[in-house]
Amino acid sequence: MRIPAELPLRLRDRFLELGYTIDGVRERLGSTAAAALSREELVPAMRATRDGDALGTLIRLWWLGLPVSTPAVDLPVRDLLQAGLLVKVGDAVQATVHLQPWETGGYVVSDRKVRPGDPALRRDHVVGAGGASANLAQLVSRRPTGRALDLGTGCGVQVLHLHGRAGSVVATDVNRRALDLAELSWALSGVTGVETRLGSMFEPVAGERFDLVVSNPPFVISPSGRLTYRESGFQADDFCRDLVRQAPRHLNPGGRCHLLANWLHVKGEDWRDRVGGWMAETGLDGWAVQRDVQDPAEYVELWLRDAVEQGTPVYRERYDEWLAWFDSLGVAGIGFGWLTLADVGSLDPVVRVEELTHQVELPVGAYVDDVLEAIGQAHRISEEDLLDARLAPAEGVTEERIGPPGAEDPSIIVLRQTRGLRRTATVGTVEAALAGVCDGTLPLRPLIGAIAELTGQSPDLGSLRSLISQGFFAITR
Repeated sequence: MRIPAELPLRLRDRFLELGYTIDGVRERLGSTAAAALSREELVPAMRATRDGDALGTLIRLWWLGLPVSTPAVDLPVRDLLQAGLLVKVGDAVQATVHLQPWETGGYVVSDRKVRPGDPALRRDHVVGAGGASANLAQLVSRRPTGRALDLGTGCGVQVLHLHGRAGSVVATDVNRRALDLAELSWALSGVTGVETRLGSMFEPVAGERFDLVVSNPPFVISPSGRLTYRESGFQADDFCRDLVRQAPRHLNPGGRCHLLANWLHVKGEDWRDRVGGWMAETGLDGWAVQRDVQDPAEYVELWLRDAVEQGTPVYRERYDEWLAWFDSLGVAGIGFGWLTLADVGSLDPVVRVEELTHQVELPVGAYVDDVLEAIGQAHRISEEDLLDARLAPAEGVTEERIGPPGAEDPSIIVLRQTRGLRRTATVGTVEAALAGVCDGTLPLRPLIGAIAELTGQSPDLGSLRSLISQGFFAITR
């Protein structure tokens, strides 16, 4: 695909002039059709754009993938045909790629979405921006950074989010076609200076270090490795494990690594030990969060549906083969979530592994550094320093008391976060009393003494460390 350097700039100017942006598309389609399109239902959007206006034509051509009348395309059609971005279909033209506005104000170019009845996916298919892309973008720290690495860039989505925050970016992928389309995404989005490398895992950046590493890798766990955009060909979840293990040698001091991953739930084994073990081997602080878990059949159905293989002659065969492979590994489920590593220079690293399946405040990247700091502080602060520290409830922490009507004392006291990760913690009356009196002005030691004098009990420092690590209390000094 050879695209003249000026063509993306001309396209971008025309898109902006005609309103082919996230807000423009939503307004043009209306709420019903826009919501349906987010679910990959095209009919409402097809109905909403059948009038043939300029913006509606762009939506049909680039987003819906429909043939449109050549005279209706208010774009440099001849140049787009020569570049291979359009093909003739009778008297009409049709896009060879999927090109959609993205939330950063840029554009994402990928292969056209394959839908039921279409030919099978090509092995080097470049998938577009989706839920996983958005998940990772929401997780990555928002703080400015120096040199960044987008490992497995695909169509280039993460680079669009890093633009303006990272001093420089290197983007890698095993798929040459992915890098070509990513470069087109960046050119359409006004992003320049990204260095691309072809290769697997960290091989293209051997011996190099970065201040930030992000990756939405091919984490799907399958027996085949047929599709490079989602499957690595590694055994089981070894690819994600090896990414975690190798990341530290590519981080500068103070660096961060944010990954999406799948991991196995093996019968007779705690998944927390599995994932926590990967991270503990790095010698860095780590935070692992399971956001979802599926049983093997759900998982296989999801990814066969993703490849549009439902209803095809090979569907049952591949379904059975995949399940048999899971059975041979003793798989009871497959987890999905976030993995974050931080090189804080500590000789006493800490790893926190937890499950958060509820809605959290987005973007997590706005406060992920605070989460990591709280985990590290709670683990490393000495008992004496903790007693001398000033604590305050974190912003948005509320208390709920639950008990039968008329009871003198509640049977359950819950601290709840209304901000951030929105965790909840059941606490005793002593911890609740501490939450009610600490405001960052007095050290913990005299507060504990006063509570002990009134109640005959002192807060357990282990429980208090746990509440600090979860973000219910903040150390103010």
